[in-house]
Amino acid sequence: MNGLGLIRRHAAAFGRFAGLGSGVTLAASAALVLLAQWIPWMVANALTTVASTVVATELHARVSFGHGRPGLAGHLKSAATIAVGWLVTSAAVGSLAVLRPDSGLVLQQTVYLSATALVGIGRYLVLRLMVFAERVPRSRTGGGVRSRAACDVAARARTARSAGHPRRHAGCRMSGTDWTVVG
Repeated sequence: MNGLGLIRRHAAAFGRFAGLGSGVTLAASAALVLLAQWIPWMVANALTTVASTVVATELHARVSFGHGRPGLAGHLKSAATIAVGWLVTSAAVGSLAVLRPDSGLVLQQTVYLSATALVGIGRYLVLRLMVFAERVPRSRTGGGVRSRAACDVAARARTARSAGHPRRHAGCRMSGTDWTVVG
């Protein structure tokens, strides 16, 4: 895959991540507003954070990064990024409460959503580069891999190994339920 293709693929992954993350965040924001009417804001924030983390981790692993089910390790690592995010959003809204105790719902939500957007960018980088990073796949029976992204990594590695052969360029082909490196 050339540089432009790689940029497009990562831009598409970020677009999916942002779209899914925004949807989950807006739903969590609405739930936060409702819950905060009956329980303390910090507790409501913690509850919505936990629920939205489970949903977002599943969506990001499967849809954003094409990684498949995240498993317990993926959920725990994602939860660690959310714990940091919870501290950031809580500090942002807590600071607002100290600096502007009379702030209304609109300002509170603006601060909360802005902090969440910054946390989201950090989460994307951590999840993409560490938790659901592309790895050169191990051969399985039949030599196939489950995701297109993993196949692309293997194809690039094969192309790089055959640099002395100008007409040799590896690619990916769907074979049943797996992707296979060809070329």
